[in-house]
Amino acid sequence: MGLQLKPTGWLTVIITVTALTAAGFFLMPRPHATSAAGSQQEQQTMVPASFTQLAEEAGPSVVNIRTVKTVDNGGQVFKHFFGPQGPPQGGPFDEFFDRFFDQQDPREFKQRSLGSGFVLDREGHIVTNNHVIENADQIQVKLKNGNEYDAEIIGTDPNTDLALIKIEADEKLPALELGDSRDMKIGQWVVAIGNPFGLEHTVTAGIVSAKGRVIGAGPYDDFIQTDASINPGNSGGPLLNMNGEVIGINTAIVAGGKGIGFAIPSGLAKDIITELKESGEVTRGWLGVAIQELNDELKQYYDVSQGVMISQVFDGDPADKAGIKPNDIITEVNGKPVDSPRELSRRIAAIKPGQKAKIKLIREGKTRTIDVEIAKREEEKLADRGRGQAPGSTQEAELGLDVTDLNQEMARQLNLEEVRGVIVTQVARDSKAAEAGFQKGDIIREINHEKIGSVTDFKKMIQDVESGQTLSFYVLRPRQGITVIKLTK
Repeated sequence: MGLQLKPTGWLTVIITVTALTAAGFFLMPRPHATSAAGSQQEQQTMVPASFTQLAEEAGPSVVNIRTVKTVDNGGQVFKHFFGPQGPPQGGPFDEFFDRFFDQQDPREFKQRSLGSGFVLDREGHIVTNNHVIENADQIQVKLKNGNEYDAEIIGTDPNTDLALIKIEADEKLPALELGDSRDMKIGQWVVAIGNPFGLEHTVTAGIVSAKGRVIGAGPYDDFIQTDASINPGNSGGPLLNMNGEVIGINTAIVAGGKGIGFAIPSGLAKDIITELKESGEVTRGWLGVAIQELNDELKQYYDVSQGVMISQVFDGDPADKAGIKPNDIITEVNGKPVDSPRELSRRIAAIKPGQKAKIKLIREGKTRTIDVEIAKREEEKLADRGRGQAPGSTQEAELGLDVTDLNQEMARQLNLEEVRGVIVTQVARDSKAAEAGFQKGDIIREINHEKIGSVTDFKKMIQDVESGQTLSFYVLRPRQGITVIKLTK
């Protein structure tokens, strides 16, 4: 079962008041302290018994954010009771829902949501989550002193779930300072503050449980994990270190995770917020390739220890113009090693469009360096490339596999730039191919390092291998990537 996450925005009003009261700090000596001069003091840890002063100083900078958005076709509102798929199909109420909803005139209704944010500067810029204000028609900010202001959107970045809004206040606004999350160590104390309902702040404390967490929220996941409870409605609120600096923006909680929360690190957010403030958008670099991680089988197949594989090069994009090819293995970008698709994506994204990047790669066992002029990443264009359908056909059966030639139309439907290989159209049940892991729609590009361009090549390779010998199939699985499948004839 995968990790189930919930954004911490909230649609219904629940009054939550959390108070922490204690006093002072005390010293907790660590076990196994040595007797060397000065070492005992070094091994002592400051354990806060109270977060009152920090909460009082930072609290006025934390705001409540209320939004109103207009949702079209309000006649479909009952779909919320059934989830995004709507009422169950074919059930006893199927005819009722069809008749009832189809006869209603489309109408609009107002959807309200709540979240938190914090004041970034005295000019009235406020940081929050994109999902808190996304598609909002009205945004209202309520300060701790009760004053309310209308806000405008300065810029958003859905890829990192960050947003910057602004209010025109007739009072002096208390701002929080962005710290450096890279300085935070696992085990250090942090405090999460939110104003989810505009009634009272919530303050929770805990430690940094982990850094660099990937939770599937977006292509640039790099979350701080904390056990400081992030209450519903606290999306966009600050995660503070003990100096009162913002080292994270609270974003998500784990459903049923007993208080496990995630925050966008300030080290990632700082540059994005600056770009949003200056231009209203975030510009990222684009190489123009589809990439995948090198698993153990691929590392063994190519005899490499690290890197990221290019599974596809998009025609006319920077990589194509520079001469990068499918099956190249990128090991460095501008002298910095890469060992995962996410790491490569982040390095390329950080390069400004128009700048050149030195890409070190391995091609057919040889290392080379290629200069690439980076372009601008365009999200709509990428979304279009992700669409496609797997075709089906039958021509030749071997080892429990039915295969056929890959043609231009199939390649177009699968968004493939290169028309090469044979496509699996059927896998016989309980066959060697099924046991090895073949799937319908797999594209076989190589067998035992020999390129396969047609069914004729495929048949010849299979016939040339004696019974009992191992076959290594280099397989492209559309919309998933490259894999190596081994089976014995």
